[in-house]
Amino acid sequence: MTKILADNCQTEIVGIEPDSARAELAKSRGVNVYVGRLTSELIQMIGVFDVVLFADVLEHLPNPQSLLLTAREALRPHGSIVVSVPNVAHWSVRVDLIRGRFQYQPTGIMDATHLRWFSAVSAKSLIASAGFRVTAYQATAGTTLLDNNLRRPMRWLPAQSRAKFLRFASKRWPTLFGCQHILKAEMV
Repeated sequence: MTKILADNCQTEIVGIEPDSARAELAKSRGVNVYVGRLTSELIQMIGVFDVVLFADVLEHLPNPQSLLLTAREALRPHGSIVVSVPNVAHWSVRVDLIRGRFQYQPTGIMDATHLRWFSAVSAKSLIASAGFRVTAYQATAGTTLLDNNLRRPMRWLPAQSRAKFLRFASKRWPTLFGCQHILKAEMV
């Protein structure tokens, strides 16, 4: 994600990664990365930013609100956060729940490393509880999500038709077909 942003948005990217192996991988791709967590001390050292991005981060934390509160210190006036979290209300999770299943997976929405799950409402509520106002919302289509490609009835559609349907459905019914919630928010 950071490499794509750096290459396409002509912006300076500073990464913060608690896993040293992942941090080294990012560094090998030319990203300026600090090993650790976002803290007040680190913010004082590296400075403030226009945007703080939490791409697939908050669902891995026992207390995501605490990190969002810390992020406020890392923003310039009128700065924003951008958050992406998996959609626990996705059609595939709903089908499993109706069938009495709640199964962790190695990747995807039900990734076994997730400590928290979010609906659109709960993601917006979390962000608001940290003193932000959501200014934009979008759901991703998840055209590469295994549940969208391997499970019935989706697997019966040809790949191109399936991708077209998922793009349409995630815009029309984001809380049912959206794979991830993407939210932009500003400090109140």
